[in-house]
Amino acid sequence: MLRLIGIEFKRGLLMLRRYPMEMVGQLIVITMIFYGLFLGARYIAGPTAQFGERLDALVVGYVLWTFALFAIGDLSWGLMDEARTGTLEQVFLSPYGPSRVYLARNVAGLLVTLALNLGILLLIQLLTGVRLDFSPAVLAPLGAVLLGAYGIGFMLGALALLFKRIQAFLNLFQFVLMFLIMTPFEQFSGTARLAGELLPMTIGAGQLRALMARGEAFDPVVFGLALASGLAYLIVGLWVFDRAVRAAKERGLLGGY
Repeated sequence: MLRLIGIEFKRGLLMLRRYPMEMVGQLIVITMIFYGLFLGARYIAGPTAQFGERLDALVVGYVLWTFALFAIGDLSWGLMDEARTGTLEQVFLSPYGPSRVYLARNVAGLLVTLALNLGILLLIQLLTGVRLDFSPAVLAPLGAVLLGAYGIGFMLGALALLFKRIQAFLNLFQFVLMFLIMTPFEQFSGTARLAGELLPMTIGAGQLRALMARGEAFDPVVFGLALASGLAYLIVGLWVFDRAVRAAKERGLLGGY
C-alpha cells in the first residue's frame, strides 16, 4: 500500500508540474469569493460593525469547506475524467483493486490539498485581519473530518461509476456540503444538536471552530465522537463503492462515454 501511495504521489506531482496554473487559479478564485462575501456583509452591516468571533468561525468553516470539497471531488470528478478519457479500465485492471487505488490517490493528494488550503487561509487572514489560534491539536479533528469526507467521496464516486454524468448533482452537492460544514450544530441544543451530530463531518467541524475561533481547550471526548463518525462514514463509503464496482463490472459500465 505504501508503494502505491508513493506512485500516486509522484503522479500528483507530475500533474501539478504540468498544470500549475490550475492550482494558482483555484487559490485566487476561492479566496476572492470569500473576500467578496466579506465585503458585502460589511457593507450591509455598516462601517462600525464588529464581527468578532463569528467572522473567525466563518473563516474556519469556509476553509474547511474548501478542504472537504477537494477531498470529495478528487474521487468523483476523477472517475468521470477517466471514464471520459478511456483510462478507467486500466485502474480496474490494477492488482490493487479500484478501492485501494483511489484511497491511495486521496492520501497522496493530501499534501497538495493541505498546501492549497493553507494558502487560502493565509490570504483570507491577510485580507480580513482575522487571527486564528493554531496548535497541533487542530490536526486531530481535521483528520476526523477528512475521514468523513473521503467516505462521502466514495459514495459519490459510486454514483459517478454507475451513472457517468453527474456533474450537475456534484455542483449542487457543494451547497449541501457547505450546510454540513458551516452550520454551528455544536451551539444548538436538544434534538437539533443530536440530529446535526449524526450528519457527516459536523462534529469535527464544530471542534475545529471551538479550537481555532473560540480558543477553547481540546476535548478528547468530542474528538472520539468525531473520529468514530468519520470512520463509520469511511467504512460505509468503501462498502458502497465496492458494491458499485461489482455492479459496473456486471453491466459493462467501465468503458468511456
